[in-house]
Amino acid sequence: MRWDAQRLDEVGTAPGDPGAVPLPGLDRAFPGLVRTVTTPEFAGMRFHEVAARSALNAVPAASRMPFRWTINPYRGCSHACVYCYARGTHSYLELDTGQGFDREIVVKVNLVDVLRAELARPSWGREHVALGTNTDPYQRAEGRYRLMPGVIDALARSGTPLSVLTKGTLMRRDIPVLRNAARDVPVGLGVSIAIWDDDLHRSLEPGAPSPRARLDLVRALRDADLPCGVFLAPVVPWLTDGVEHLDAALADVAAAGATGVTVLPLHLRPGAREWFMEWLAREHPRLVPRYRRLYGRGSYVPEHYRRWLADRIAPLIRRHGLDRTPARTGRGVPGDDEGEYPAGSMPGSDPDHGVGDRGGDRQAEQLSLL
Repeated sequence: MRWDAQRLDEVGTAPGDPGAVPLPGLDRAFPGLVRTVTTPEFAGMRFHEVAARSALNAVPAASRMPFRWTINPYRGCSHACVYCYARGTHSYLELDTGQGFDREIVVKVNLVDVLRAELARPSWGREHVALGTNTDPYQRAEGRYRLMPGVIDALARSGTPLSVLTKGTLMRRDIPVLRNAARDVPVGLGVSIAIWDDDLHRSLEPGAPSPRARLDLVRALRDADLPCGVFLAPVVPWLTDGVEHLDAALADVAAAGATGVTVLPLHLRPGAREWFMEWLAREHPRLVPRYRRLYGRGSYVPEHYRRWLADRIAPLIRRHGLDRTPARTGRGVPGDDEGEYPAGSMPGSDPDHGVGDRGGDRQAEQLSLL
């Protein structure tokens, strides 16, 4: 059975677990905390099941993002990407932004019921809702909790356009659900593939599916006649920004049939910066001084690097025929204009969990959506 061999811990603690940490922030941040679950299927991970009070997150207008609403079924992410910009959000729960983010997963178990109630309100304007803006909705926990089919179905039945960004190949399971939804509302899909070198992928994204598996997901979505773009993100300075690396990546993206590509440089927000710099010092110590100069005390690469990367990537995008659907892009990049994002576009950040970054910098994360 689904619940066989699990252990239920007391709310906010994990008695008998020598590796446990107190979780005082969870019961304060989530008064609806139901229980903490561990199971052999997910060794080393704990699921903190909560009864969410809301499903739809309003995006502040000041964020200048191309949508107003997001949904996050989970907090924390087992993909364990060292560079993940969302790590800082775990500190709100008084949880560690390193291994705590990777292993302490908050699950909104009543999400679908709450969402249906919110969508049924007369005040709901059926505006575009984005998923995958904070932590991945198709991470491993989704295989256990199966929240996404209900979320997609609820949005589509209410007439609400949606988009999903993921690194998780579990999206393949929901292709029939997505196809049904696309008959009723605009559906945009994106797959993030940041690291194309296998060794670097295993080091930087130890819990995420392989790049090849994610390319297979793109092919499966396109074979199902669903639109699917690829987020080549983040581009990691001096590790994945070489011409040969970018050219090979874009060739694979085009061959998989992707309907577009978005290229984003690495940004290092508080909560992620510390862990990434620790990884860099261990794995590539010679690059540490360069990163300190490039990022200074901020989260984002400077304008000159964005322009340099844009100049490098633009001819490669054209070479592989990925420049045929122009859309709004970030500052300092080819094709920048004031047009609106298409219904299938996804962001590169989560403004409803802001950490003090400037709105213009958030927009600059979106190097090109073509």
